[in-house]
Amino acid sequence: MTINCNQKLINLNSPKVMGILNLTPDSFYDGGKHSEHKAILLHCEKMIAEGATFLDLGAYSSRPGADDIAVEEELQRILPIVALLRKEFPETLLSIDTFRSEVADKCLEMGAALINDISAGHLDDNMMHVVAKYQVPYIMMHMRGTPKTMRDLTDYDDIIIEMRQYFSERINLTRNLGITDIIIDMGFGFSKTRTQNFELLNHLELFQTFEIPILAGLSRKSMIFKTLHTNAASALNGTTALNMLALDRGAKILRVHDVKEAIECVHLYEELKGITD
Repeated sequence: MTINCNQKLINLNSPKVMGILNLTPDSFYDGGKHSEHKAILLHCEKMIAEGATFLDLGAYSSRPGADDIAVEEELQRILPIVALLRKEFPETLLSIDTFRSEVADKCLEMGAALINDISAGHLDDNMMHVVAKYQVPYIMMHMRGTPKTMRDLTDYDDIIIEMRQYFSERINLTRNLGITDIIIDMGFGFSKTRTQNFELLNHLELFQTFEIPILAGLSRKSMIFKTLHTNAASALNGTTALNMLALDRGAKILRVHDVKEAIECVHLYEELKGITD
């Protein structure tokens, strides 16, 4: 199982780690920490040294109830950082966490390698066309509504069946547009209750039938710290535990704040399963 990123084939038979770089002041865990270029470079250098294959840059907060910002503000936050990282770490694969086609287009033009869309094209009809134009891998997440409204949209008859239908429709649409490298993300914490999040994780293998990579984004989320009666800052151990379960259920990419611990998870999982890259 491979994906083509900037003419580089990435083998996902050995799971990979995607390090998170939040460029927003109000992210649920590390908002505002990475606002200066020096801090950004140091953080990215650390994630790369620890083994991240991808860096995921987000300039629009998708935490529950987050305020909307203008496209212009998102561009002002993210474009200088794409330029900075392309200059300082030209071999690193940059993923752009956005649901806006204009942001995706400008970042891909500058050399970004993937698009990570929390709405799977539902919030911008032109997004998939932009991805198809550049022929980059497209991460499609499941979500209902928007970050501002999703907390009220958790009523499902059968969440597994409905999400399989959702991804089936989205995958067919992307393939009809000529997008070849597709990755799906369950959207843990997005329009789902804590119980539903754990149900999804427990049955993650049911989504392997699409025969495309699965990304697991569990890092420090409320499903962990609320279960453990703690907070995001204290949720690393819980994140590691659930990352290992996600790998065992078929995840090929772990999207995390803490790269070193996720890489250790991958190494132990590969040893357990006898996987060689």
